Amino acid sequence: MTGLRVATIGAGYFARFHHEAWARMEDVELIGVCDRDRARAEGFAKEFSIPAVFGDVDEMLDEITPDIVDIITPPFAHKTIIESLVGRGINAICQKPFCTKLKESEDIASLAADKGVTLVVHENFRFQPWYEVIKRELDAGRVGQVYQATFRLRPGDGQGEEAYLDRQPYFRTMPRFLMHETAIHLIDTFRYLFGEPTSVYADLDRLNPAISGEDAGIMMMQHEGGVRSLFDGNRLVDHTADNRRLTMGEMLIEGEAGVLALDGDARIAVRATGGNDWEAIDYEWSDSGFGGDCVYRCNRHVVEHFVNDAPLVNSATDYLANLRVEEAVYLADRWGHKMKLPRDETR
Repeated sequence: MTGLRVATIGAGYFARFHHEAWARMEDVELIGVCDRDRARAEGFAKEFSIPAVFGDVDEMLDEITPDIVDIITPPFAHKTIIESLVGRGINAICQKPFCTKLKESEDIASLAADKGVTLVVHENFRFQPWYEVIKRELDAGRVGQVYQATFRLRPGDGQGEEAYLDRQPYFRTMPRFLMHETAIHLIDTFRYLFGEPTSVYADLDRLNPAISGEDAGIMMMQHEGGVRSLFDGNRLVDHTADNRRLTMGEMLIEGEAGVLALDGDARIAVRATGGNDWEAIDYEWSDSGFGGDCVYRCNRHVVEHFVNDAPLVNSATDYLANLRVEEAVYLADRWGHKMKLPRDETR
């Protein structure tokens, strides 16, 4: 394959980042866009020079034959769309959160695998450039043996009766919100940085009565190598940053030889144990799109798989490990104690 013919489903807020990313790739051709609101799809088609516009998924698939379809819709629509694609043997990349519940995700991933269809989950945080740099520094032993890590999520966008209405209004009615929609990013990122978790504890809360799901809480994971990771999330509170949605929070990683810190402006610094001075780690990244251009970087990873047969790190089957941790998080919160994660379910 020398290039990739891509069709998209969804023309909402986050879909713009996807379309901008695809449009910048010389070996990708955007051949169609579909949205239930056809006018929105037409707007995207005009802006990104997409030749075909549709208001119905099956109508689109009857008329064009993409190599892959990018599903950029809320979770409730994923199952039906993926079933249609799998039935036609068409590969897909699906925006997270992946489906609405674990069993649904397992069934869909199994269906795609059985039919030989490649199904990818668009999990983009691990593709944020600062996490790739942090991974490199940890692997190089920059802070020695890692003891613990904390990420404080503080986007500051969840206050008031009109929270999320201007950007992603479906957030308001999700029965599982903070962990399923947001912290799932950090579950994947912690696995990427520290290895597989063996247990998890959580305590969740809903602070804004205008929404249905939880919007604050903590999640603590114990990893196989001994690292303990803590996610401390609160969508009502903000943090210091020029763009509070860039990193969406701050990370601190503590080890035997020092401490590594990520701030809200994506600056990374290291302080050696026993010292008081911080050393900045310089690296190049693009302040475009979302989260350091991570949508482009994630989609580029998928293109390299299809065009150049590069390994794929975010297949739907692999992604189930994140969702099994997420399910254990909600059980831990419900029952009030730590949940063990069987090894064969986190692989």
